[in-house]
Amino acid sequence: MTMRGANRPFCRFGLSFFIILLLPAYLCGQESIAPPSKVVAYDFKYDRGEAVELSWQLSPDDKGNGSISGYEIYRAEDPLDSFISIGFVSAGTSSYRDKSVYKGQSYRYQVATSSDGHLYFSEISAAVVPRMELINWNLLNLFIIGLFLCGSVIFFISHATRGKKLFIRKIAGLEAIDEAIGRATEMGRPILFVPGINDMDDVQTIAGITLLGRVAKVVADYDIRINMPVSRSLVMTTARETIREAYMGAGRPDAYSDDMVNYITDEQFGYVAAVDGIMVRQKPATCFYLGAFFAESLILAETGNSIGAIQIAGTAQPAQLPFFVAACDYTLIGEELFAASAYLSNEPKQLGSLKGQDMGKLLAMIVIILGVLAATVSQMGGGQFFTDIHQFLSNIFTVQN
Repeated sequence: MTMRGANRPFCRFGLSFFIILLLPAYLCGQESIAPPSKVVAYDFKYDRGEAVELSWQLSPDDKGNGSISGYEIYRAEDPLDSFISIGFVSAGTSSYRDKSVYKGQSYRYQVATSSDGHLYFSEISAAVVPRMELINWNLLNLFIIGLFLCGSVIFFISHATRGKKLFIRKIAGLEAIDEAIGRATEMGRPILFVPGINDMDDVQTIAGITLLGRVAKVVADYDIRINMPVSRSLVMTTARETIREAYMGAGRPDAYSDDMVNYITDEQFGYVAAVDGIMVRQKPATCFYLGAFFAESLILAETGNSIGAIQIAGTAQPAQLPFFVAACDYTLIGEELFAASAYLSNEPKQLGSLKGQDMGKLLAMIVIILGVLAATVSQMGGGQFFTDIHQFLSNIFTVQN
């Protein structure tokens, strides 16, 4: 006769023995992960009190082997309220910028190591209060540079206002204006002037109209036909007044006609098509493109080139300059357009501003040259002195956050 319950004590003993053997291995697999340490929170400098910078020392278990997934950031208002999660950063990261704080409110922070869904919290940081700083001393170098530029502009404007002569280098495109107009006179063909497609609120259009004053003065003296199609009504009014003044200055007001300036359309390519048609029909001897241009620049320049006209262009649109350089005889590149406007107007404020900006460019060139020399000498074993000079000069135009 077999007793079924005889083996039960032995089974219980075997099960207990098996659990005792596996328990240490299980406990080893659930070993605690060390939390981060030295959590420091401090006010982010030179802002309006809208950020707190947080840093900590990485967990000793953060070895890049996937043992931890990252760090959870917790924040509480001081006096201590309940901590809430405000962010998460990946493993290996030891800093965090909290941009959701309020100026004047005190905060404390905790950082928790995240591993397999478990969190291991650090100590609580000291309280920090975000505040607004009125002066950003990291921008002191830019302030000094700006002060130098403003001082230079004011000095030269004052110098020009008193009637003193300011030296401004000649621009090749300006010297070509008389030559181009003279050719139109000899050939008995008109001049075409295109002031761009923007309105009078664009500084490039204003510069183009200033140059129109010089062109119109020569046109009035030589009694040449000028045709100026425009795409803005305000530009039309301004251009008519500019040309009328030139004819009055030449003592020939009766020779002026409003038909010299015509409004076409505000639509970009409709305007370009009309200007191209004028070029092909009238075949002007000289074409001026001075102002703001976009995709139409190449169309205009190639059409003018196909009829054999002398072309003088100028714009501050970097993407359009290559087309004008390739297809035109003379091109005022970028700032040369504004420099030409100041040069021809002889207005003290424009001349003084132009000269003051040149002083800023001179300063930048001096710093670059000295920096290159210092870097070269330091690399050739010139010593720590030249290395320090190179670092100092590199920081002059550097904005530090």
